[in-house]
Amino acid sequence: MDWLDRVKLILAVLLAAGGVVAYYVLADYSDLVRVLAVVVAIILALGVALSSQPGQSAWAFVRAADREVRKVVWPSRRETIQTTMIVVVMVVIVGFCLWLIDMGLVAALSKLTS
Repeated sequence: MDWLDRVKLILAVLLAAGGVVAYYVLADYSDLVRVLAVVVAIILALGVALSSQPGQSAWAFVRAADREVRKVVWPSRRETIQTTMIVVVMVVIVGFCLWLIDMGLVAALSKLTS
């Protein structure tokens, strides 16, 4: 990363921090103005950050990840409901088994200590 990219990233961080500072400095103004100041500062910071080489690399990664997500075959509603019901039934069964083990241990300990 060359010095210009470092300057851009530092400027982006300063812009974002300036937006947060502006939110508190503009305490006398309406919430809308304060939030807009933060949003504008964040947009400017993102613009500056994306103009750097690391920012462009990060954006390329986000685009590639989006393409991969679009390739995923998502389960149908029926498959999702069936899988959820299997998980719920298994949780109940395991919970019951653990309850039985706990009751057995409590009974064994009470016989040992009494």
